[in-house]
Amino acid sequence: MARPPSIDQAGLLDVLIAVFRERGFDGTAIGDLSAASGLQRASLYHRYPNGKEEMAEAVLAQVGRRFLWILEPMKEDEDIARGMAETARRLQDFYGAGALSCVLDTMTLAGTPEKIRDQARALATTWIDLMADASRRAGRAPADALRAAKDAFLRIEGALVLGRVTGDTNAFAESVALMPSILLPES
Repeated sequence: MARPPSIDQAGLLDVLIAVFRERGFDGTAIGDLSAASGLQRASLYHRYPNGKEEMAEAVLAQVGRRFLWILEPMKEDEDIARGMAETARRLQDFYGAGALSCVLDTMTLAGTPEKIRDQARALATTWIDLMADASRRAGRAPADALRAAKDAFLRIEGALVLGRVTGDTNAFAESVALMPSILLPES
């Protein structure tokens, strides 16, 4: 009888996300992933035969699923302002109130294979596009909505970098709280 895995797939992905989020692709070694997961290297390669690159692809696929869940209220709620506020709350949770690095940022650093960088870029573009769509539905002109979405994205991502560099997460909390007012048209 086969021995059950010591960590389920969802738990493993959470661990892999945490390591790649902190170290990026190039800075992450298989030994780091093995130590963090508690799995032997052979067990990691059994689950991901193509190694670190396949693990990074799985990480970004999982982050993509989470982003869709995070952004879903902004896309689906008929009350766009309420949906934006719920999305902001979910962003706060996902980024540990600004204490966690952005995996989209760390997975595009030098040394990352282009396929992984493209996957991260696509996630960022999806995030911006969904914010722009919500802003358009709220009444902004398309070009203005896209500018507002990029501004909101830049503020949030910049605040994550600032928090990582200085340890001060207040800018992140402020940026996420401002997201609805940035995206909604002025009254």
